Order: sequence, then structure tokens, then C-alpha cells
Amino acid sequence: MDEYFMKEAIRLAIEGVHAGYGGPFGAVVVKDGRIIGRGQNRVLADNDPTAHAEMVAIRQACAQLGHYQLDGCVVYTSCEPCPMCLGAIYWARPERVVFGCGREDAAAANFDDAFIYEELGQQPGSRRIRTEQMMREGAMQAMQAWQDKQNKIQY
Repeated sequence: MDEYFMKEAIRLAIEGVHAGYGGPFGAVVVKDGRIIGRGQNRVLADNDPTAHAEMVAIRQACAQLGHYQLDGCVVYTSCEPCPMCLGAIYWARPERVVFGCGREDAAAANFDDAFIYEELGQQPGSRRIRTEQMMREGAMQAMQAWQDKQNKIQY
């Protein structure tokens, strides 16, 4: 079944390119042999830098499940997830991820995420985009409110 679902992710990627939605990326989320989320890169169509295929598919799948996690699901994506999508995938906790093209293939098509991977290892003050911390004590009030909350749902 992996091949069937990967073909759908690739089909969505090609369709999205022809429609002008954004980059050549498609994704599906599958649970119990059924697609519950589909996504195409919609960065250009939606003017949303977070509208990557995996993000769109994850949002749709979570809405379908009525839950914020993808327990027992598989994410099929036409290309290795970028750092943002990989982070979302880890938060969603699917069973596994299957991808087609690698990050090197994306870089060859001018979708180079290498600098983001490099930035993640940098201290905030050393990053290309100026990053600074302020008002930690005030912001810690939100953390304390979470820690004090009796009926919270851990995720």
C-alpha cells in the first residue's frame, strides 16, 4: 500500500505545480488504509509561508480525527520534510513518515533548507535573523499558569 499512497502524494505535488499553488510538494496522511488528510504546497496560493503540503495534510487529518495527534497514522510526502514540517510531524506523532525526493533533490530545485538546519544549531544571538530574549520573568507567568492548571491535557 505504501506505493499507492506515495503515488497520491506525488500526484498532488504535480497537480499543485500546474495549478500554481506553490512548490512541487504533496502529502497525504493515512490511517487504517484510508487517506484522512491531503495537502499540496499552497505557499503562493494562500500567501502563507507555513502552507507546506505536510502542514496542510496534518491540519486536515487532525480535523478529520478530532484530535491533535496522529496516532497510528502514516505521513506520505513527495519530498523529505523541511525543518518546519518535520517539527510539526514530531508534534503530531504519527507512526512513521515515508518520503520520495530527498533534501538534496529539493536543494537542486532551489528549495534549499540547509541553512535552516544550520541555524537550528546556533545560539539565538548567532542566528542570521536577529533573535533576542526579553521579559522572561513576565513570560514565565504563562508557564506557571500551565504548571498550576489542574485539568490540563499533557501533549
